[in-house]
Amino acid sequence: MEVKQSSLAAVGTKFSQYPTDGKVEIAFAGKSNVGKSTLINAMLGRKALARTSSQPGKTRTINFYDVNDCMYVVDLPGYGYAKAPKTEIAKWGMMIEEYLQKREELRAIILLIDIRHEPGKNDIMMYDWLKHYGYDIIIAATKSDKINRSQIQKHLSVIRKTLGLGPDDVLIPFSGEKKTGVQELWAEIERFLD
Repeated sequence: MEVKQSSLAAVGTKFSQYPTDGKVEIAFAGKSNVGKSTLINAMLGRKALARTSSQPGKTRTINFYDVNDCMYVVDLPGYGYAKAPKTEIAKWGMMIEEYLQKREELRAIILLIDIRHEPGKNDIMMYDWLKHYGYDIIIAATKSDKINRSQIQKHLSVIRKTLGLGPDDVLIPFSGEKKTGVQELWAEIERFLD
């Protein structure tokens, strides 16, 4: 897909703040600091639309980015590590869960996993939860520029094995630095835009 226009359309923590125009939504989920903002910026061809930070837990709201006036890219707060009170973290969890369970416009989820590490407990839990609810899940293995190219397949097979992916499950290596994986991710997303 060629991104001609993208902008932050809505920011919310509850349903009444989310867009009501019925456009298709593709949500991006992943551990804190896995590179969600970097990936979203690369996908939208923008440098700093989604705010990046070296500090985990920067995104604390659900952010809706309008793309070409035909769909939303939805940035969910990272799970796992975040320097925040436990009550705050529990609130994010409930907010994400409510969005994922009740949002009718949601068509697919891009789950980000750091290619350098075996998926952690939180990643496995999130993947199993999404699978349980019957979501279409596309996995983006981020930070692929941080390992040798010769190691990529080995790392991908560790992710496949740990999450129990089947041969039809989509796993795409991604690098924000080199912009690899952007076209492949768009090709997958386009299947949900009718």
